[in-house]
Amino acid sequence: MIRPDLSLPIPEHIEAAHFIGIGGSGMSGLARMFLARGIRVSGSDRADSQALRDLADLGARVHVGHDAANLGDADTVIHTGAIWPENPEFVLAKERGLPVIHRSQALHWLIGGRRLVSVAGAHGKTTSTGMIVTALQAQGVDPTFVNGGVIAQLGVSSGTGSDELFVIEADESDGTFLLYDTSIALITNVDPDHLDHWGSADAFYDGFATFANKAREAVVISADDPGARIVAERITHDRVMTFGESDAADVRLSQVRTDGPVAFTLTHDGRAVEGRLQVPGAHNAVNAAGVVAVLLTLGHDLESAVRAVEGFTGTVRRFELHGVAHGVSVFDDYAHHPTEVEAALSAARTVVGEGRIIALHQPHTYSRTQHMYREFAEVLERNADHTVVLDVYGAREDPVPGVTGALVSGAFADPAHVHYVPDWQQAAEYTAAVAEEGDYVITLGCGNVYLIIPQVLEALAART
Repeated sequence: MIRPDLSLPIPEHIEAAHFIGIGGSGMSGLARMFLARGIRVSGSDRADSQALRDLADLGARVHVGHDAANLGDADTVIHTGAIWPENPEFVLAKERGLPVIHRSQALHWLIGGRRLVSVAGAHGKTTSTGMIVTALQAQGVDPTFVNGGVIAQLGVSSGTGSDELFVIEADESDGTFLLYDTSIALITNVDPDHLDHWGSADAFYDGFATFANKAREAVVISADDPGARIVAERITHDRVMTFGESDAADVRLSQVRTDGPVAFTLTHDGRAVEGRLQVPGAHNAVNAAGVVAVLLTLGHDLESAVRAVEGFTGTVRRFELHGVAHGVSVFDDYAHHPTEVEAALSAARTVVGEGRIIALHQPHTYSRTQHMYREFAEVLERNADHTVVLDVYGAREDPVPGVTGALVSGAFADPAHVHYVPDWQQAAEYTAAVAEEGDYVITLGCGNVYLIIPQVLEALAART
């Protein structure tokens, strides 16, 4: 893993940019925007993907696999934190003396002096960012945006708009959200994570407080989330708007109903408006409340803001249906923290009816698995009817002896509710054997667990 060095100078002028790790949703979105600026784009990733093919269609020169020759005539190199210092393209760029910048610095370069809405939080920021973008568009505003996931109704994770607003998902995992010159900061929640970077929960809270206090215009923050309340005590900003179910919230969420489409009531300044969403889960009503609060700070009225968020249809890899076989629906969700897993499974519970929920869980990173395997087990056992656990997706980390998916499965109180299957084909076949008509199978994780879905659907289809 390469930690971002935000002290490195960002070039004033870029003609040819090379992206190491171009296939990720965030990086591919940046690459799209560079192409839209007329900049020559090249890039590489370790595996082929639709994102690479789409970029190639737009004129980018893309490569599967990392090789020094891929660098070509690039004058600037942009990388994620998930590559290693030994990456041959990274090494050659350093040898050539090229500017080598983190993706957050590339985003900072793109933003320039635009009026920036930054969405941060341990959970819900991709959905909230997408909801803000589509709500603004429904209000006749044309923002530029970069999201961490593809917005379903737009089919892209980034876009160049004609208005002054720029909306981004800001990453707290490595502290890079402090780089941006934010005008309006939305903090969805603050659940201590990424402590390999921050060192302690207290430092994590301080990082969010700094992010909030730097906002030029306003801060929007949860009134319910325990971590957000800790951060709120450290915020000295003179314009703070809170949202949530708390009686003290400025935008108060109430009467949340999940027996069908999620319905709710939002109250602000004594006025109440009812809303209904197209995405499931009570947590999305909370996300909607935060987004409406942002729209209020931008000058929109409550009624039109609620109507605007109702049009949001979700983001890719957030409770996304991939197929149905033998009456079993197979979904995918990006959830990779216990809080996110609980939200995803709770949302599924509201729409599965009489069917069961079978979770196919891929633990993400050795450090998170080592620190949170008990929490994962408790959440999975309580919210899913059965869980199949794969091995850990290490991402940027080296393996840690003894840290495997067996840690999670071994922490279940009732071993009959879980099965640890490190072999993917066996896991797919076992999942298909367990599933019955009307059940939901949900893959959970922000690694590559979604790639097992064709195997699951094939195993289901092969049943007699």
